[in-house]
Amino acid sequence: YRAGPGGALDVDRAFYARLARAAGDRETVDAFTVPIRSGRAWEVPAGHLCRISTPEGPQVGDLNIWNRYDPRERLWASRTRQLQAAHVTTYDRLWSTLPFLRPLATLTADTLADYGTDAEGGRVHDLLGTRCDPYVNRMLTGEDFDFHCHSNLTRAVMGYGLTEFDVHDVLNVFQCTGLNDEDRYFMKASPARAGDHVEFFAETDLLMALSTCPGGDLSVDLWGPEAGDPLSVCRPLAVEVLRPPRELLGDWSPPQPAAYAGLHG
Repeated sequence: YRAGPGGALDVDRAFYARLARAAGDRETVDAFTVPIRSGRAWEVPAGHLCRISTPEGPQVGDLNIWNRYDPRERLWASRTRQLQAAHVTTYDRLWSTLPFLRPLATLTADTLADYGTDAEGGRVHDLLGTRCDPYVNRMLTGEDFDFHCHSNLTRAVMGYGLTEFDVHDVLNVFQCTGLNDEDRYFMKASPARAGDHVEFFAETDLLMALSTCPGGDLSVDLWGPEAGDPLSVCRPLAVEVLRPPRELLGDWSPPQPAAYAGLHG
């Protein structure tokens, strides 16, 4: 897909750049830290910004996003891969599921944007893989462990009336991944440093949930002959919800759901 001028994928970069440059003029609406190997859910009103950062060093986070008032509309990782990229960065948008098909959030800042593609083909902020879960863990190891990202996210959203059936394929923030010569998915140590961040503009009222991956920065193998306990490389993630100056929003308004009005024939 290509974004032609004025088309559905054409992003007003000047608008989002203004929001990013106004960092010192924002009002902090909410701020908290997600401890290691845990999860938390929070709300981001439309027209606000959400920043996720690495206060103590590299740490992977598994992120879910829903329409706050209709969780049937949620992040569609596979369509976002097609419309944007398999690894997202500044000005990329995170698209929602059918029949809504609209941007839920747009990336406004990414301190790892210059990482690009490394010598092994790795890139950051991954939409290729998905969350770790206790079902795969049981299948591969024969053991139960309740603090996978799927479980962390499930616990995080229970207070909003959601269940594990609402947890969906994630955006892996700060995670470095790619496909090898055999077209197999690989993960490697996160290149994030203390103080790195990625920031999102909420295009509509959002519910977000984040798991601090129990694999930490992924520098320790989770499976296979070299597998070990990555507890020593687990670190917290910090979250801020920020209100930009109203005048910066101009005539912006939340995008409307897809206009298709047919009945599938």
